[in-house]
Amino acid sequence: MKISADRKITVQKAAAVNPNMPGKLAEKMRKQGYHFVGRHSATKICAYTSSSLKKDGTGCYKSKFYGIASHRCIQATPAIGCNLACSFCWRIIPEEEGFKWNEINAMGEWDDPGRIAEGLINEHKRIITGYKGNGGVDILRWHESNDPAHVALSLTGEPLFYPRMGELLQEFHRRGISTFLVTNGTMAGALRKLTVMPTQLYVSVQAPNREIYERITRPKTLNAWESFQEFLGVFSSMPTRRVFRLTLIKGMNMLDAQGYAGLIRKGKPHYVELKGFVFVGGARGAGRHLSYSQMPSMEEIMAFAEEVARESGYIVADYHAPSNVALLCADGNASAERIIKFAK
Repeated sequence: MKISADRKITVQKAAAVNPNMPGKLAEKMRKQGYHFVGRHSATKICAYTSSSLKKDGTGCYKSKFYGIASHRCIQATPAIGCNLACSFCWRIIPEEEGFKWNEINAMGEWDDPGRIAEGLINEHKRIITGYKGNGGVDILRWHESNDPAHVALSLTGEPLFYPRMGELLQEFHRRGISTFLVTNGTMAGALRKLTVMPTQLYVSVQAPNREIYERITRPKTLNAWESFQEFLGVFSSMPTRRVFRLTLIKGMNMLDAQGYAGLIRKGKPHYVELKGFVFVGGARGAGRHLSYSQMPSMEEIMAFAEEVARESGYIVADYHAPSNVALLCADGNASAERIIKFAK
């Protein structure tokens, strides 16, 4: 296959790595399927994107809840570093590899948003090129996947560290790509500065109170809980579709429905996703002190979702069993008949 000169340049740039990132860490991330773009951005194909390319594949919960096409979705980040070290996170935590979290961001020099958007799109296309020869792939979906319609800025790190996030969102929107921005809720100042809204704005809500929050998120910066509270206040008035994401761990944070309801009243999300913790990747590390038995079942998630719904005034609107996630929806006209019940 002949590659144009422009395409060669794109691929070469996509292979570049932030010079501030330790080589050992970059190599480990590459082995885990990360593809670097420029100095501080990365993409990695999502398991559901991969699955939905197949003839018998299924889409993710975003497909069921919000109508996205999973095979046309890019999973990416414009900032690899994170200021939390959540115990349940499946990703690499730099400190566990002997590095500091702020060693892997741009350290004051950030890439242009247009180049990031174009680089992530091109690298996504390069990743899925190999799927075409797979006999189990739906060729129509494969062609469609080369024209991405969505980007989830959620791969790893804290995306709001990228100081030109509004411009980056705009770059995707002008290419006809919807944006799902996921933040850990510690950067209220960056959220206030957004002049362009993502299609959907997520905040990770890891605990119902300070004690559990600090135990689970293991913050690397001071006053993380206070920053989170400030963030929710700003989040509540953002003029876009707002979503809380709860990752539930049995025996740790799957409790105190009233506490979560209080956070919901403060943040005013349109939707609340309650997703079960998965014992994979980094979460299996000895230092995380987690176990397979702490993964809740779909039945347990639905039962807790009903508790949170009763306390918050939201309704249980849907669920996606393959992703082990339930969906609450804000609706002042809820009735018992409209609440979705889990069926095995």
